[in-house]
Amino acid sequence: MSARTEKVLSHNYASILKSLIDKQLIPPDIARYDDHFLRTTIQKRFEATHCRQAGDYPDLLLNNAGEAGLLSVSLQISYSEFFRNSLTYSVLERIILPELVHKMKNNKRKEIRIWSSACAGGQEAYSLAMLLEELKNEGGSHFDYRIFATDQNEQLLNEARKGYFSESLLNNVNVRRTKQWFTKKGDTYSVKQELKNNINFSVFDLFNNQYSCPPASIFGDFDLVVCANLLFYYKTDYRRAIIGKAGNCLSKGGFLVTGETERQILTDYGYNEVYPQSAIFKSR
Repeated sequence: MSARTEKVLSHNYASILKSLIDKQLIPPDIARYDDHFLRTTIQKRFEATHCRQAGDYPDLLLNNAGEAGLLSVSLQISYSEFFRNSLTYSVLERIILPELVHKMKNNKRKEIRIWSSACAGGQEAYSLAMLLEELKNEGGSHFDYRIFATDQNEQLLNEARKGYFSESLLNNVNVRRTKQWFTKKGDTYSVKQELKNNINFSVFDLFNNQYSCPPASIFGDFDLVVCANLLFYYKTDYRRAIIGKAGNCLSKGGFLVTGETERQILTDYGYNEVYPQSAIFKSR
């Protein structure tokens, strides 16, 4: 980012944002996002389009549908990885998920219930399904589970349901899992149906006050809610709303998983991390 771009936007960011909203170039609710995220996104597009004055970028958007589309895409939170944060998934695999299986049998629960709350392309949900299927196979015990994977973006959800991924997106998936859970077709890896069977993908807006949990889940009562790498995109009030909704959906003794860089946010809201640096928290 050039010094000139930063100087122009540091003085005019608020007016640019207001102009974009007033001209309906971005939705009003975009103001829920963290200022740093919005500023950085607009800065990148400002520089990419070689704008020089603060008013140039809103004017460009009014006359260039292509740039309006690029800005819209840039403002969408749609990034995901398989097994993102290796320590988190290691603790889930070795400690948390076996504990949930034990809890389910002792409490005579019918199934383990998991919510992947911003699943994007589905990598998070499929990662969790791999761990659970492997636990069933290696432990020799039968248990049922369901993963409710939600996102606001229906197009992303459609891609997630298909379960097609390029080789570059499988960087965090080891060779054994790649062979076991994917079928290679040319340059594309397809998730096997066995991994899809217990995942329900559905559209859900975390800020919709009409629902306390995803309607597909009927009543929530989740043993595990994954709300990772999402909170830092939002302002404080909206973070609180997400955490409140996720926490209220947890069953007694359930776990809330966040991103590695978001651990302090959960700590500030009174959650206790179950293992240091794991980003896994026990319900309050």
